[in-house]
Order: sequence, then structure tokens, then C-alpha cells
Amino acid sequence: MSLPLPSPHDSFSDTASRFLDYLDFYRSVVSTKVSGLGDHQLRQSRLPSGWSPIELVKHLVFMERRWLVWGFRGEQVESPWGDQSLAEVWAVGPDESVADLLLALHRGGMATREIVEGNELATRAQVGGRFPTAADAPTLEWILFHVLQEYARHAGHLDIARELIDGSVGED
Repeated sequence: MSLPLPSPHDSFSDTASRFLDYLDFYRSVVSTKVSGLGDHQLRQSRLPSGWSPIELVKHLVFMERRWLVWGFRGEQVESPWGDQSLAEVWAVGPDESVADLLLALHRGGMATREIVEGNELATRAQVGGRFPTAADAPTLEWILFHVLQEYARHAGHLDIARELIDGSVGED
């Protein structure tokens, strides 16, 4: 069961907290959408575009790290585009499990929380990681909007995939 959607009546201390709560919510939705699926169901595509649920989870792990650790912090990370290969848009090896990827997803969420709680939203990303110049470096707020829309969009994609697999719909 996923976390409840933050309510418009919830008391948020600030915009940063609102971002973090929504990101936690969507990580929870993603986890719920892939829970209970067998390995074959996780690795099989049901859509013409060809991605599988486990590939999408891996993409989210790398996407969040690309934008916040490599992007905002400017830290060098191993294989920032490790969710992609020359042959496929998203790639998952046979030895990679959904449990390990979900653990990485939630660890990434903890790193995001640490970054957001330690910086102002107007702070620009560091140069040298993902962003080669100061002119290329967006604010933390812009990055969080982008990461949030990625999660929301892909949670919807997983909702469709799950419905095609077993008829399950909604955020649970």
C-alpha cells in the first residue's frame, strides 16, 4: 500500500517540504505498482515502446541521482547514464533484482532529502557534474519540479502497465 497523497489541507512548513512529501508519495506508488509481480512480469514489456516495469524503476533510480547528486551537488558518480545502453533506452541486467532497485530508489530519496534540507530552493546547481557552466546550472527548485514530474509521469506509466498485466488500477 502506498503512502497517502499529500492533502491540499496538510500543513507544510515550506515548499521544500511539499516537494519532499510528494516525492516520497510517488516513490511509494512506484514500489506498490511493482510489488507482487513475478520476475517475468517485471521484465516483460506490455507496451509498443518496449520498456518493462523493472527497467522503469531502474530509470527512476538513475534519473534522480543524475539530477540531484551528479547535477545539483556536482559530484562525480559512477555511470550516471547506467540505466541506458546502446541497444536499449533502458537496460536491466539479469542479475539486477527489483528488490535491490527499490532499495536504491529509497536510498536515493534519502539523499534527495538531505540535499533539499541542506539548501535553499533558489540555490543553483554546482558546475562540473552534469552542468558544464554556471549558465547551464538550474536552481534546486527547477530540478525538484523536473524530478517530481518524472516521478508522476512514470508512476502513471506503471499504472497502465500494471493494469495490462493483472487489472490492478489506481495508486494502490
